[in-house]
Amino acid sequence: MAIYGLSGLLGLSGFGMLSYPFVTDLYSLRLQSSLSDEFASPEFEKNFSAGTIADGQVLTRIEIPKIGVDALVVEGTDPGALRAGAGHYKGTAFPCAPGNVGIAGHRTTYGKPFNRIDELVAGDELTLSTPQKKCTYRVVDAGPGKERPRRGAAGWITHPKDGAVIGKLPGQNLTLTTCHPKGSAAKRLIVRAELVESA
Repeated sequence: MAIYGLSGLLGLSGFGMLSYPFVTDLYSLRLQSSLSDEFASPEFEKNFSAGTIADGQVLTRIEIPKIGVDALVVEGTDPGALRAGAGHYKGTAFPCAPGNVGIAGHRTTYGKPFNRIDELVAGDELTLSTPQKKCTYRVVDAGPGKERPRRGAAGWITHPKDGAVIGKLPGQNLTLTTCHPKGSAAKRLIVRAELVESA
């Protein structure tokens, strides 16, 4: 009898593990729809202009055509905020502003917006949209001596507590961070881009 109970429990656990990414994706999809309404509201425009975006509120839209990303990014990177899929590191520059804009995104759950950022190479473009501007950033190569997620990738791999990647930089930059490898938080994958156009 105990064996049947144990096998049932193991079966339920397995089902839960397999369905978890699907459930989180559905949750993120619903949240993204709500954030889309927020993004179009006059109140968001006012709050953005004043720089008073609260944790969990929409901040910008990120689009990376090469890998099919079109997602709304919220303020904050705590677990609650990141249920939207992607969040802006507080203390880093606002989108389209001078400095280093830091954005973290999930790779395998909650819509997995950064699932394929390991495919980005130098020269690929992405955009951030705000109520005031649409800015185009171009991916830059990590440079020599960095561990890469794959041959030819512009991004690099670092340890999960490497806060320097979202530190201050001259010019106008964008830094994307996500977990590496897929399904693990053992390391971080970093992709950096520089502003090339603001309209």
